[in-house]
Amino acid sequence: MKNFYFLLLFLFPILSNAQTSIRLEGTIQDQNGAPLEMANVMAVNNGTKAMDSYVITNDKGKYSLVLKPNSAYTVKVSYLGMQTKEVQINTTTENLSQNIALESGGIDLQGVEIVQEMPVSIKGDTIIYNADSFTTGTERKLGDVLKKLPGVEVNADGEVEVEGKKVSKLMVEGKDFFDGDTKLGVKNIPADAIDKVQVLRNYNEVSQMKGLDNNNDDIAMNIKLKSGKKNFWFGDMNAGVGVADDETRYNINPKIFYYNPKYSINLIADFNNIGELPFTIQDYFKFTGGFRRMMAKGGTNFNVSSSDLGLSLMRNNRAKEIDTRFGAANFSYNVTKNWSLSGFAIASSTITDLETQTRTTTLQSPFNPVETTESRTQKTHQKSDLGLFKLSSTYKPSTKLQFDYDALLKMSAQDEDGDLFSDVISDAGNVSQSIFSAKEQSPVSFNQNLDLYYTLGDKHVFAFGAQHLYNDEDPFYNPNLGVNPFPDSIVPEESQYNLGILPQSRYDINQQRYVRTNKLDSKLDYYYMLTPKSNINVTLGNTYSHQRFNSYIFQLLDNGTTNDLNDNTDNDVTYNFNDIFLGLHYKFITGKFTFNPGFSVHRYLTYNEQLGQKTTDNFTRILPDIYALYQIKKSASLTYTFAYTTDFTDVNRFAEGYTFSDYNSLFRGNRYLENALMQTHSLRYFNFNMFNFTNIFANINYSRKTNAVKSRTFFEANNQVSQAVNIGSNFADETLSSSASYGRSFLKYYKASVGLNLNWSKFNNILRAAQNSTAERIETTESFTQNYNIEFSTNFNKIPNIGLGYSLSVNNYNDTNFYTETPSVTLDYYFWDAFSFNAEYEFYHYTSNDDDFPVDNEYDFLTASLIYQKKDSHWEYKLSGTNLLNTTSLNDDNFSQFRTSSSRYIVQPRYLIFSVKYNL
Repeated sequence: MKNFYFLLLFLFPILSNAQTSIRLEGTIQDQNGAPLEMANVMAVNNGTKAMDSYVITNDKGKYSLVLKPNSAYTVKVSYLGMQTKEVQINTTTENLSQNIALESGGIDLQGVEIVQEMPVSIKGDTIIYNADSFTTGTERKLGDVLKKLPGVEVNADGEVEVEGKKVSKLMVEGKDFFDGDTKLGVKNIPADAIDKVQVLRNYNEVSQMKGLDNNNDDIAMNIKLKSGKKNFWFGDMNAGVGVADDETRYNINPKIFYYNPKYSINLIADFNNIGELPFTIQDYFKFTGGFRRMMAKGGTNFNVSSSDLGLSLMRNNRAKEIDTRFGAANFSYNVTKNWSLSGFAIASSTITDLETQTRTTTLQSPFNPVETTESRTQKTHQKSDLGLFKLSSTYKPSTKLQFDYDALLKMSAQDEDGDLFSDVISDAGNVSQSIFSAKEQSPVSFNQNLDLYYTLGDKHVFAFGAQHLYNDEDPFYNPNLGVNPFPDSIVPEESQYNLGILPQSRYDINQQRYVRTNKLDSKLDYYYMLTPKSNINVTLGNTYSHQRFNSYIFQLLDNGTTNDLNDNTDNDVTYNFNDIFLGLHYKFITGKFTFNPGFSVHRYLTYNEQLGQKTTDNFTRILPDIYALYQIKKSASLTYTFAYTTDFTDVNRFAEGYTFSDYNSLFRGNRYLENALMQTHSLRYFNFNMFNFTNIFANINYSRKTNAVKSRTFFEANNQVSQAVNIGSNFADETLSSSASYGRSFLKYYKASVGLNLNWSKFNNILRAAQNSTAERIETTESFTQNYNIEFSTNFNKIPNIGLGYSLSVNNYNDTNFYTETPSVTLDYYFWDAFSFNAEYEFYHYTSNDDDFPVDNEYDFLTASLIYQKKDSHWEYKLSGTNLLNTTSLNDDNFSQFRTSSSRYIVQPRYLIFSVKYNL
């Protein structure tokens, strides 16, 4: 903590370097005296020719400029459809007031002239930022630029948010940049190539559908390149070498881009062992390639869950060792004026070593009165080969017809070897053992999407969509144990739950699973325009899914033979799901309000077949939903949504044969599972005020699920046996979450924000007194997580810029609290027209209130870099250091419905890298 205070004392003088200023205020009006909202006002210093201040008028036409005293200015005022006006102002030491009237007769040039001069301008639903107005010379990537734009946030994972909403599509010059992900663009597009950043609110790729759907939450971002970057290859070639302790470190990262009106090419590669992961396993699983859930608003939730092995994941890309190879290519090509093709290929190979110490406490209850604590020390070696390939086609022969086709292939090969020492402490006795495990999987998925949009006259619009998913998974799990986790004392031999594990010197268990899914979604929407502000939408849709699940477990004996465990561990399941539905919605706009109520009628036909028995579940249900929008003003709105949803599980929870979910955890499904019913409420408010660059966002979400699929669990010390069951409507699962943020840019050079995220959850499960006992009770567990943060940053041109931050995380799991305090400091400084210095310091204070095993740890991370590049030079030289304080580990915690755990991760040591980059 002393290091943090020292940095604050060192940086404090920078904060006090603000200049004395005065204000020029007034209103912008038309020739009739009516106020003009969103007029552009800027003040250019006549002496320096620099733009010292700018603003966009509010809904009352008011402007306020911060100027230097005793200076001469030219104040320029622009408004679409009006003549641009210039006013000469001479400031004194007193504030000034002046109203300015514009005359009609201006030419609408799509805002081109204004966008080139104004740092920020608004045209309709588009916010346009002039990148050079916010950069200071230290920026290297798109993410560095975005962090300095008012109203834009970038998190550590490269996800971009505007107005509290995630940016779902990133484009460059109107062409898709790796559909479905902003991270690759944020981390790789060069900052010096960016001319404008366009934020496209209420985004819809299909012109016929704009205004018909409720797409207020859809936001895209388009990057406009500088003129020198168009029709030319640009990018950079970067290579570095360094040391960490006695080991050599390296980084090779070439990036090449080409854009012209007909086609574009993006090539990215990254080879390094310094812990910089361009593409993680988490990225792979969440990467949709731009595909959306067609039935997201259909009233049915049927998700194909992953049958992966639960591979150990890193926190913040930090691990003991990481070695990665990555390559990606993205293209777009306009075959004709009406037909365009695009696609990408991503390949990644990563070798990771993890070392973790974890302490897990099992929930106490009347049926599980013995407090059990397990301490684990685990070393893990992973290898992950990932591949993604996408091809997209858009054909638009006329303004009335559009045809889209997309295909996405995802392939991977992952294996993990684990060396675990487990020490279980309970009132019933202590058990210690070494556990070796191997996990392998090679899942493949192929997703195809077809969309057809047709406009028949002014009142009739048709939209047809079909999406097919093929998914094939084959996870293999091999734990090698010193102790049999499920002896006859837990699962008696005469019980139907007996596994048939034979006594051996060590217990070598092998489990193979196969899950194959074919799922087809299709729907036809018809929109009838009653008036320009109202329409009726009729939807006919269907979801069909066919799944196969096979699994078996065998034991490898000491003499080399195998013991096929009994029939309780075999699965051969077929599960079919079919939902045909008809929906009706009415959308209308009155004044500032938009309403879109409706309902859908569903006929569900499902069955699962296993062990020669077929179980069906057929029924009809009506599901209402509501969308309401209050457009308070152009830049402020309040949105409410409500929906009832039928929630279905997939084949994994129907299979009644036992499967290992961990070495000490058995799970079995239930062929008689029913669906759950969920109701959700969401209220969202946002206000983006360009007059004073204030961004306010808040939302609250509530969900309640009845008849949910939960677990009936029996504990024996640290071992558990669970079965999927339905819990009645009297025991609903509930979740209440909220978030809010307030950000503001002020006095031109400063930006500050404060935010919070709260999440409360209540879950119900069933605890059984003993495996063969009928005595059981419902256990309710609650968790409450809180995250608070505050940030402040400067954006000076000629003096060092700093960022100050503080975050507090409080995780409450059944009266056990974990606290993480994280103050942080960043420093950016561009000096002598050639040098850039960047540094980031984070301090962590991690504590818990557990009386038996209290935690109180402190650790910090410091990274820094010094870059030398002469103006207009192609060569850049960089010296960088990561984990300069040589911190050895960090902390984390998590909660399941029966267990609470706290972990300590070993991280990479300090390393220094010297790199050279050549800019094309």
